[in-house]
Order: sequence, then structure tokens, then C-alpha cells
Amino acid sequence: METKTLVLSLEKKFAKLYRKCYKKRKGKTMRTNPHVLEINTRAWLKRLEAKHGRPFTLRDVPDTFLDLAQGMGFDAVWLMGVWKESPAAKTIAQNSVEIQNQVHLIKPDFKKEDITASPYAVYDYTVDDSLGGNDALADFRKRLQKRGIHLLLDFVGNHMAIDAPVVTAEPDLFINTGTQEPANHKDWFFKTPTGVYVAHGRDPYFAPWTDTAQLNYFNPKTREFMLNNLRRVAQMCDGVRCDMAMLSLNKVHRDTWWEFIGGELPKEEFWRQALVAIRNDYPEFAFIAEVYWGLEWEVQELGFDYTYDKVLYDRLRFSSPEDIKGHLRAEHLYQMRSLRFTSNHDEEESLKAFGREKSLAASTIIATLPGARLFHLFQLLGRPARMPLQYVQDWFTRDEEVLSYYKQLLRITSDPAFHGGQWSLCEVLPGEDGSNRNILAWQWKQMSTGKLIVINYSHVPAQGRLPLKGVRGPEMTEEFSGSKITLTERLQAQGLPLDLRPYESKIFTFHL
Repeated sequence: METKTLVLSLEKKFAKLYRKCYKKRKGKTMRTNPHVLEINTRAWLKRLEAKHGRPFTLRDVPDTFLDLAQGMGFDAVWLMGVWKESPAAKTIAQNSVEIQNQVHLIKPDFKKEDITASPYAVYDYTVDDSLGGNDALADFRKRLQKRGIHLLLDFVGNHMAIDAPVVTAEPDLFINTGTQEPANHKDWFFKTPTGVYVAHGRDPYFAPWTDTAQLNYFNPKTREFMLNNLRRVAQMCDGVRCDMAMLSLNKVHRDTWWEFIGGELPKEEFWRQALVAIRNDYPEFAFIAEVYWGLEWEVQELGFDYTYDKVLYDRLRFSSPEDIKGHLRAEHLYQMRSLRFTSNHDEEESLKAFGREKSLAASTIIATLPGARLFHLFQLLGRPARMPLQYVQDWFTRDEEVLSYYKQLLRITSDPAFHGGQWSLCEVLPGEDGSNRNILAWQWKQMSTGKLIVINYSHVPAQGRLPLKGVRGPEMTEEFSGSKITLTERLQAQGLPLDLRPYESKIFTFHL
């Protein structure tokens, strides 16, 4: 057997085994290739307050919204930013000239008191009182469960807020130099009320986050403390999105803080230890990792269900269709365990980052690829530009045209073929001008149903011809328009002619 054929055969076997194990562990409520809805919780509730003219907690969220999320095919809702607010982080944010300038560009008449703490400077893993506390979250989760939707929350493994009670009570859980001021990198540290110099959280490529305190994962007690926090969180939800997960890897932690913690690596990775412990108690619990720097596969091997696919995001935004195709030729297991997105709370709003037509084409790409598909609520509503996370009065007029497109896209991609079928890239043959290189194409096959996706990912028209291997039946249907194409013998022999407008997407349904 040739090497290429053998590799493809093994990939198919591993993919089949992965799906079998995944479904066994996940149960019936979480589909393969799930759709995840991210919600900036505090800003969302403020929008509801403005709309209804009264205070809102998670208990007050209308059932009509949850019904809409279910109807749009979402498998999970990620409530971003529910944990107890840090007073110190709030003060830092309100006095930040950078944050004020960012808000001013969009809302010149903003009020300083509408700036709050970063959701990632966690004071304590209890739900903030302004959101209704733990009981309101439990009520919200039950209502999601009735609709077969999982609840995801944040877990911030790298740091806590500088004023979190544990920072003062147990400073040795954090990187510190005791009561002796550090000789080097003094700007990386702050002094606690008891006189201990504790490091701010940071990654090795940027300045410290001055509203945070850096945990020390070379201390076994720190691992135990964070594992206990994770156990608390696991009681409240069905999965976690782990913030900057790669910073807690042994080698990254050592390379970032070696002068203060030494170079001898612990025998075990914290994440492997944590995932095993949580899944012993909650076998269906889901883990999503925010991870960069080419460490995605390494983190997947630790047991994470999905890892951020920032490489695809960057290629969708800045690179050519050929570069995108190159990325999609990666190992199939890697593809299945990648989380795709064109918008999240860290990135510029997709309408502004990509432009209107390109953003919708990019979203069609991620919605039809293997792996988890992440959508931000404000992305669906057509937010024109991203506000800083710390600003909660994020009011903008809903873009009905954008929302309508996403509703249709999500309805189409809720079909079982996109969640349990076999995915493969397709080759688009040249037309008259060579513009076929700008057309992305792939297909899904499940049972007797097939889905064929073609997208002109360029700002100019594109032409080509697509072979129709395995396509059967008298016709196939284009899902966006509802138009039907008769499958003549000539068409099946010569292939489907494509003539696409700039950034036009088409999704065809056919019989196998």
C-alpha cells in the first residue's frame, strides 16, 4: 500500500474511533462539531435592562431568547465574565487612559462609572451579585438544559485578581520574592498589604496585566488550590473555556518565570492532572483551551476537547485562499478538535476586521468546517466595532440583514450531515481566467445525504468547474436561495460550472 493511501486509511480509522469515544463520553446532547454561542454577560444584561427599563439578572433572561438559541442550533452557551468583580481591577480599569480612549472613539459621551473590572481578573469563583449570584446561574443552566444546551464558563488558570483574598492570605501560592523587593523586573511586581512582593500575571511577550497576581504552578499547593477552584466551577456548568491555557504548561511557565522558580520541571502537567480529576467526577465535562504559539496539538494531547484555531482566523483575515487550503490539509484529528471563529471578545469585531461581505463569507467557512464553531452574540447582531471588555454599556443598533444571514446559515448548518458526516476538501478545476484558485470547496457525506460548499473568498468574481463525484439523484438544491439544479448526465460528467460573485457562498444538498 502506498504511503499516502496508508496515511489516509489510518486517519479515517482514528477519526472513527475518536467520534465513537467522543459520543460515548459526551452523551446525546452535545453534537460532534458543536455550535457555541459566546455572550459577554454583563454587557448583554445591560442591553436587556435598556430594552426593558428594569434591572436584569440571569434569572430574568427571557425564555424567548433561550428558545431562539435552541432554534438557531446552538449546542452550548458560553457566559463570558460571570465571576465576582474585583474592586481593585475596577479602579485600575476606570483610571486606564487606554481603555478610556478606546471607548471614546465609539462613544464620546461615555460615563466613567460604566467601566468595570476585567472579567479575567477573578476575585473569587462565585457568580457576581449583580448577575444574580450562584442561584441565578443555576436557574439559567436548568433552563438551558431543558433545551439540550450546555453551559460553558471561564476558568482563568494563570492568575487571580491582585485583591483576591487568597493573595494576601496565602502569597506562596503566587510567584513572589517575600518581603524583599525583587532586584530585577520591579515593574512585574506589586506589594501586598502585608508587605509581600507578588508578581503580576503575564505572558512572555507582553507587559504584565497589572490587575492580576501570577500563580506559581511549580508549587504543589497552588495546583491543589486551582484544582479545587476547578471542582467548584465544574459543579456550576457543563464545561469551561480555559483562558491562556498554554501559560500553565510546565515549559512555558518555567521559561516565563525561571529566575524566580528555577528550571526543574514538575513530573506532570497541571492540565493533565486537572482534566483527569474533573472527568472522574463529571465524565461529560467539556474543556476548551485558548492556546497559541503552535502549542495547539500539544494541548489537545493533554485531553482538551477543543483548542483555539487562531491560525485559521489570521489566514481568513490576512492570507490568500491557497493559504487557507494549506491549513485545512492538516491532520483530520487536529481539525476535529479545533475551535473555529471569526469573532470573539479578544478580536476586533468581524464586520470591522473583515469588512461586511468578507466577514459573512468567513463565517460560512467556519460554520461548515469540522471542529467546534464559535459565534459571538454581538457578531450575530451586527456590532460595528468592538468595545473594551471593561465597558458594559455596549449599546448599538441591531443589524437585521446580518442577523438574518446568520439565522439562515445556522439553520442550514444544523443539518446532521454537518455534525456526524465525513468531511473532505474538493478540488475546483480551472475556468477561463484562473480565478478558480480563489474558490474554496469541500463536502460532507452522511448516510444518503451530501453537502457541497463552495465559497469565492476574494473581492473579484471567480469561475471554475467542480467535479461531482458520488453525487446521485435527479437534482440538488442550493440552500441559501432554494434553487434547484437538474443533474443531467452531461453535468455529472463535466462537473458543476461555478460563476461566483465576490465573497459569494453556496451550499448544495444532494443525494449519495
